[in-house]
Amino acid sequence: MPTITVVGPWSGAEMDAFLPILARFEALSGINVRYRILRAEDLSTLLPAQFAAGKAPGDVIFMWGWFIAQQAQNGHVMEATDLIDEVNFLSGTFDPVTVDDSIYGGAYTGKVKPGFWYRKSKFEDWGITPTTVNSTWSEFMAMLDEVATHTGKGIPIASGDGVGWPLTDITEHFLITYGGPQLQKDLIAGEVDWTSSQVRNVFEDRLVPLLEGDYFSEPTEWTTAVDLWWEGDYGLYFMGSWITGMVDNATDLGVIPLPGCEALVLPADYFFIPAYTEYPEEAKELFQFLASAEAQRLQVAQGGHLATNVNVGLDEYPPADRQVAQFIEDFGIAADLDDTIGGEFQSTFWDQLKLLWADPTALNDVLTALEEVAP
Repeated sequence: MPTITVVGPWSGAEMDAFLPILARFEALSGINVRYRILRAEDLSTLLPAQFAAGKAPGDVIFMWGWFIAQQAQNGHVMEATDLIDEVNFLSGTFDPVTVDDSIYGGAYTGKVKPGFWYRKSKFEDWGITPTTVNSTWSEFMAMLDEVATHTGKGIPIASGDGVGWPLTDITEHFLITYGGPQLQKDLIAGEVDWTSSQVRNVFEDRLVPLLEGDYFSEPTEWTTAVDLWWEGDYGLYFMGSWITGMVDNATDLGVIPLPGCEALVLPADYFFIPAYTEYPEEAKELFQFLASAEAQRLQVAQGGHLATNVNVGLDEYPPADRQVAQFIEDFGIAADLDDTIGGEFQSTFWDQLKLLWADPTALNDVLTALEEVAP
């Protein structure tokens, strides 16, 4: 049997948790699989050059959804519509990798971005009752004020930063909640302007007042912010579900969505078959396996992942992840805005939100800059 190559971003402990899934495929299919580590940032420059030469670094490649769709339009990606039964997946899962009603990418597990994390033990010690999705905005603000009286920094919410993406996650949660899930879709499609009142109102009425009122900390390197929040310097921290693997006691975690939230961002780890694979049939077998409930059951059992395949039951998860998986059952799923659009928009979105956090009065300039590079 031939040996096919999977290209993915995971190294270290994350790779160790992924390799058993490939080993299971080898045992079932008799096809040998080699794993090669290449991050999406590196693939974004490597793949176009290789595709231009009719080559590819692997037979199944994990990559950003927007990139897969873009390269599909250029003829570099094998169509996968017949390899997927959408009824087995969360609604909207394949939107980022669909072009003209044809699917070009598969969806592995993902990480949800459910809201503001808090430590249950801290809130209990502080005598604070967390708000819920059914609470009012006034109740949410009152909770923030109360949290601020107990934190080491006197600020309720930690702002994680890196290249800017943790700030985008917070912003998208506000846009989806107070502009509606459809606004997120329209912004991705370029059907609503960033300078429109629909968008501006979300910023002016909800997010900017929190920034101006010092409810958010100054942006701090996001892994450092995790430690500061965990120790009680801050009471709340917006982050993806991978945070369950970054703390000492994940069962102490609770999460608070914004009041009125109807949908959560759950970006999948997308993968595709390049048009230049030497082993298309074997690649298709692996493609279907990675999207299957069996593969995703094995992966979620390792911790830190959420299945996109709806046939994976709650009992397949470790306790901390089971809580998250159960939590998201009551919400719709929205695409990750900047990951779906990608390109120049994504880097501009990161930079402009760092500016907004530093100077909330710059909102007009921020929205204008975003509109200039939006779809």
